[in-house]
Amino acid sequence: MSERSFPPRKPRFQRPPGRKQGRRDSQPWRPPHEIDTTILYGWHPVVEALRNRKRTIRRLLTTENSLRRLQEELGGPLPLEPEMVRPDEINRLLEPDAVHQGLYAEADPLPSPSVETLSGQRVVLALDQITDPHNVGAIVRTAAAFDVEAIITTARHSPAATGVLAKSASGGLEHVPFMIVKNLGDTLTALGERGFQRIGLDSEGEANIDELPLRLPLVLVLGSEGKGLRQRTRECCDVVGRLDMPGEIKSLNVSNAAAISLFAVTKAVSRAAAP
Repeated sequence: MSERSFPPRKPRFQRPPGRKQGRRDSQPWRPPHEIDTTILYGWHPVVEALRNRKRTIRRLLTTENSLRRLQEELGGPLPLEPEMVRPDEINRLLEPDAVHQGLYAEADPLPSPSVETLSGQRVVLALDQITDPHNVGAIVRTAAAFDVEAIITTARHSPAATGVLAKSASGGLEHVPFMIVKNLGDTLTALGERGFQRIGLDSEGEANIDELPLRLPLVLVLGSEGKGLRQRTRECCDVVGRLDMPGEIKSLNVSNAAAISLFAVTKAVSRAAAP
C-alpha cells in the first residue's frame, strides 16, 4: 500500500496563560452610587465643571491649545494646576473615538439630594431603567434647559453620571443633580406621601399629557427605551400620560420624548401657579 502525504496540522489556538475570557477590564462592575471618580472630557463638560463651585476637580489634563482657550473662556486662574499633555495621552485614557477636544478631568461626584431635601418647587424627573448613556446624557442636557430640580435613577440598570453620559449631557450634569435610589417604586411612594403628583409617560397612557391637570410638586417618570414603564412603576404613578403624535410614526426616542414632555409639563405647572 502506498503512503499518502498529508499537509502538516496547524497548531490549535491557545489563549495566553493567565488570560480569561470575559470583560476586557480587570475592574469589577460597580453600581452608579458607588462610583467615586467622575470622568469628564470635552469642552462643555469640563468648562461647566470648572465653573461649578460644588464640583471638586482632582486632576485636569489639557493640550496647549485647549489650555489657552480655557484661560480665555474662564477669564481667571484655574482652580487647580493643569497637566499639559499631547492629545494622544488623553486618547489612551478614553474609549476609542471619544471626542475630548484636548480636555480631560477627574472629579468627585456631586452631592445628591434625597426625598426629604427636594424642594418641590421645580419639576423632578425619574428614569425607569433607561440604560443608554447617550440617551440619559441627552435627557440631562434637556433637563438642565428646563430647570429640572433633580433626576432620579436606580442604582442598577442605569448608567453612572460619568464618561459618555457626561459628554452627551454637554455640561448639563453640573446643573441637574442625580438622586440614585435602590428602588424606584418605593421612592415614588415616598414622594406621593409628600404630596408630589406622579406622572408617568407611556405611548399607551390614559390621556394626552397636554390635557392633564398638572401642578407642583411633580415628578415626571420616563420608561426605558424598549420596555417602557415597568408594572410596579405604573402602579406607583397617579396617572400615566401619553404624547399624541399627528404623523405616521407614533413613537419617539426617549430623549426626544423627554424634551417634548418637559416642555408640556413645565408650561402646564407655570399656568397652574400663575395668579
